[in-house]
Amino acid sequence: MKLSLDTPVAAITQVGRVSSNKLKKIGIQNIRDLIFYYPFRYEDFSQISNIEDLQPFTTVTVKAKIELLSNRRSWKKHRTITEGLIADRTGSIKVIWFNQPFLTKVLRVGDEVYFSGKVNLDPHNLQLVNPVYEKAKASGETIHTARLVPIYPVTEKLTQKQIRFLIKMALNQVDEVRDWLPQAVRDENNLLSLARALVQIHFPEDKKKLDEAIRRLKFDELFLFLIQFQTVKHDLNRAKAVSVKFREQETKDFVSHLPFTLTDDQRKAAWQILQDLQKSSPMNRLLEGDVGSGKTVVAAMAIYNAALNYCQSVLMAPTEILAIQHFKNLRKLFQDIKLSDKELNVAILTRSNQIINGEQATKNKILSQLRRGKIDFIVGTHALIQESIEFHNLALAVIDEQHRFGVEQRKLLSQKGLNKDFMPHFLSMTATPIPRSLALTLYGDLDLSVIRQLPKERKKIITQVIEPTQRQWCYDFIRQQINQGRQAFVICPLIDPSDKLGIKSVNEEYKKLKEQIFPDLNIEVLHGKLKSADKEKIMVDFLANRSQILVATSVIEVGIDVPNASVMLIEGAERFGLAQLHQFRGRVGRGQYQSYCFLAADKFSLKTQKRLQALITAKDAFELAELDLDLRGPGEIFGVSQSGWPEFKIASLFDQPIISLARSAAQEIIKHDPLLNKYPFLKEKINELNLEVHLE
Repeated sequence: MKLSLDTPVAAITQVGRVSSNKLKKIGIQNIRDLIFYYPFRYEDFSQISNIEDLQPFTTVTVKAKIELLSNRRSWKKHRTITEGLIADRTGSIKVIWFNQPFLTKVLRVGDEVYFSGKVNLDPHNLQLVNPVYEKAKASGETIHTARLVPIYPVTEKLTQKQIRFLIKMALNQVDEVRDWLPQAVRDENNLLSLARALVQIHFPEDKKKLDEAIRRLKFDELFLFLIQFQTVKHDLNRAKAVSVKFREQETKDFVSHLPFTLTDDQRKAAWQILQDLQKSSPMNRLLEGDVGSGKTVVAAMAIYNAALNYCQSVLMAPTEILAIQHFKNLRKLFQDIKLSDKELNVAILTRSNQIINGEQATKNKILSQLRRGKIDFIVGTHALIQESIEFHNLALAVIDEQHRFGVEQRKLLSQKGLNKDFMPHFLSMTATPIPRSLALTLYGDLDLSVIRQLPKERKKIITQVIEPTQRQWCYDFIRQQINQGRQAFVICPLIDPSDKLGIKSVNEEYKKLKEQIFPDLNIEVLHGKLKSADKEKIMVDFLANRSQILVATSVIEVGIDVPNASVMLIEGAERFGLAQLHQFRGRVGRGQYQSYCFLAADKFSLKTQKRLQALITAKDAFELAELDLDLRGPGEIFGVSQSGWPEFKIASLFDQPIISLARSAAQEIIKHDPLLNKYPFLKEKINELNLEVHLE
């Protein structure tokens, strides 16, 4: 059978057939997937040692002949022990394996074998315990020993040897992988070819070749990420926008009728946005603000000014429940507002909500009124970029948690106006505190507005680290709060139990709380694997106090306001980044009640205590984000799977030198050939990966 990159894993070998379902669990279905499944670390077994030179408690590789090999049963611990004696020209050493009786059929006396592992010391002699082994070949080539050995993320019952064997076979097809990076870019930046890099990332000849492979593959990921922004920048530079004139008196009247006083940061951010709206080129601004800092009212002032100029605005939220929350909050802000000759018409359009000014409406009615300009402002989710939706004169698009919406979605939204020559102004909002250095790396072409101050009326959330001995006290405190009518969140790092990691999971914590701690209470579970409709129902029930405790993963990091929730218990707190913990904590303290956040760690190292204490003492989320950036890295700031930030396989946002090179290369290409007509392979790669820059 002729193999190709699309050949299913099951067709490769007997190993592939047996392991195909296990491989599917880690995202490997064909030869291409195997080739691009990178190791996460390496064991350095490249130095071959003489047996006479071995020292206890060191990790070594020896090349030796098997002199003795046999199995015996250990009745004491009910396990099989395989023992052997191996020797080279300098000496001999005992080898021992546990519960691997098949080894006496795989290895034979007289075989010359590489053994890699740790040298232990029994009461009398040195020995190798559970070493990795590989028969020496005439070619001298090895996969599992006597080299830099790749270590891959694996699932249960899938061994490192199996996956290395399959990847080694898959690499026979590596020359079929098209190198989409232009030759000029490779030459300019001294980069390996893609095929060479892929071989070296799996089975590097030496450390230097491995570093070169990593550099090329990091460059690829960062280049593809950054070229999106160069494309957007090019489009924005050519685009025109409707100039939204600042209506000073009406804006002052709006602010004077607010039930609270704006902070200085809110005023400054609003002024920056209102100034941008007056320009004839599209605004592209990111509004950063901590949870509860008042970003919505700043956006409301921009929306109001657009309406005063007889222009439409749209707000897109990542979830339906968050869209509903925005709709209710903004309707409240606009309830006494009138334009010179009509009411300010506000609508919401989601999968299950179609409302205009508080009254139910059909989807067709909303679409008709949007098209005719009768609706001034609409809130929704991705539904707002469906083909059937068209605006009369869209001037402002506000995107909440903007990293969850891609460039292509913003581009589609910009094409919803009747006049395709004009692009709306874009205001992106995020509650994730991004250190400025990181924000400029991610969004170098965005203007930034930051709200650091919190409203004076906000009560500080009392935060406490919980020792194991205080757990019952914590449960008693949660019950007291619930008896007073309040509700509680319990956050866990994982969905399902993991014996290897020993980390608390949502499902086991739910079972424990439901059966042992609070059997009389209504408890719900929320995590990312649930269907959207189920997640929405669970959150709606919690909001209505039909459940008292919500056990969740980081899926609630960006969620709705539950003013009645006053307590949060975070299990395995050391597993989360500081800024992420701060985001969780922001789910309580949204109402009038004093709120509390308890941090329970599975491991209390000095470093853990220092980090968690910073959550109590830091003055704001931005300080925490800077600290997290130093301590743990950008992936930890934003979480692993829930955040929507770029999920690189191999690159990091700390790779500043490579980022600089990749950005320069992307800028140069887009500057001279924005549609990539001279680079068909690059164009194909971008469209193939759906990198949100579809070039037609």
